[in-house]
Amino acid sequence: MKFRADEIASVIQKEIETYKTEVDVREVGTVLEVGDGIARVYGLSGVMAGEMVEFPGGVMGLAFNLEENSVGIIILGNYLKIKENDEVRSVGRLLSVPVGDAVVGRVLDPLGNPMDGKGPVETTERRPVEFMAPGVAGRQPVTEPLQTGIKAVDAMTPIGRGQRELIIGDRKTGKTAVAIDAILNQKGSGVKCFYVAVGQKDSSVANVVESLRQHGAMDYTTVIVSGASTPAPLQYIAPYSGTAMAEFFTYNGGHALIVYDDLSRQAQAYRQLSLLMRRPPGREAYPGDVFYCHSRLLERSAKLSDELGGGSLTSLPIVETLEGEVSAYIPTNVISITDGQIYLQPDLFFAGQRPAMNVGISVSRVGGAAQVKAMKSVAGGLRLDLAAFRELEAFAQLGTDLDTATQSQLDRGYRMVELLKQGQYQPMNIVDQILSIYAGTQGYLDKVPINEVSKWETGFIQFMHDQKPEVHARVTQLQKVGDEVAQEIEACIKEFRQQYASSEAGEAATVTV
Repeated sequence: MKFRADEIASVIQKEIETYKTEVDVREVGTVLEVGDGIARVYGLSGVMAGEMVEFPGGVMGLAFNLEENSVGIIILGNYLKIKENDEVRSVGRLLSVPVGDAVVGRVLDPLGNPMDGKGPVETTERRPVEFMAPGVAGRQPVTEPLQTGIKAVDAMTPIGRGQRELIIGDRKTGKTAVAIDAILNQKGSGVKCFYVAVGQKDSSVANVVESLRQHGAMDYTTVIVSGASTPAPLQYIAPYSGTAMAEFFTYNGGHALIVYDDLSRQAQAYRQLSLLMRRPPGREAYPGDVFYCHSRLLERSAKLSDELGGGSLTSLPIVETLEGEVSAYIPTNVISITDGQIYLQPDLFFAGQRPAMNVGISVSRVGGAAQVKAMKSVAGGLRLDLAAFRELEAFAQLGTDLDTATQSQLDRGYRMVELLKQGQYQPMNIVDQILSIYAGTQGYLDKVPINEVSKWETGFIQFMHDQKPEVHARVTQLQKVGDEVAQEIEACIKEFRQQYASSEAGEAATVTV
């Protein structure tokens, strides 16, 4: 076989022209010890705090503690695959998650990996999990309402787009139910919703996802799951991951709502990591920076300035209390960061009041600024009236004789409490809420038996939709209840009362026969 010199020369010349000198320089360390979701590594002297590292088998980690002789790594995956003396490589980038329209309607883990069996998340866009919250100049006041569809909340503790409203209470008092109803009520509003489950039972999360799917809410909702069996590092980063996904829409001029269920579990995961890393414990064995852990998360919720696109991120953090202890460490921390709280009381819950909101402690620090004018005019004094009713109710239990004015105040209070009861997965349109509360506060329910208040309300709302759509449309259009509109509503109520009384009489006659 003969070799041709010109062919060999051309091949060599081509190789020389296309030759690129690339040296892959990576810092490499060695695992000293591993266990309980953390690893101590020797040799990564140039690694940054929060930088990603890679273990053998593709397991990723996050640089958490930078010490003099070693680096504490939290492992974001199965730490049982990692052994002593394994090689660790720095990746040179910060932890990020996939974002964009591709994540909407999916159930993901805190790293953005799918958990719903619908295939990979097809998006090229990613966003860092840790991101600086907008400063004072990058925000604007919260004035645009975010309707939850829950009468008690929209009337007495209104929530605005960009607000942080804490939902707090003992276990099994309906905290998640309030948040899920708020998500269901965003249907058709263009608000993207994110539900972050931290430390919850997988069966509970599956029920929530199924409920969202049945009510058509998964079309605009993303669920980030870090269950009770998930390692502590993933439980710790889950809220930040969910926030990063929501921020994509916020910084592109959209509106997003995120529910953290719940932050007390995240604080416990962070405490576990910190103690394993030998960080000095403080009150209740939590590390000293647990406040910063929550503040840097919740400060990312804001109504952005017009220069930044005017988007908003509203958050509903949930915190669980023990025996109603609101003054415990984590509850007081989160109360001080948020713009108000909805306190759910076990006594009210077991007495059949759902949502079991204690109006005395519940408050919205944004207040009427983010409330529809019509609701503000209708329910302005409702909160104080209900708080006064609770005091009167306690006084009336002593069995003393009450004067007529006090008795009538009590009677109206009982009916307003009944009126504010609402079933789960039944969010109400804001105009329906206004009409319902107007009827109650103006005394049109005073003669209705307490056990028939709910039936009366359902019938009245149906009457307004079917027979008086023009009045309903006027309230929707004007978004306020002036004298003229008030007169129209009162005329409608009087007409409905006559129909209701005749139908009741007809039913009674039928029963007698």
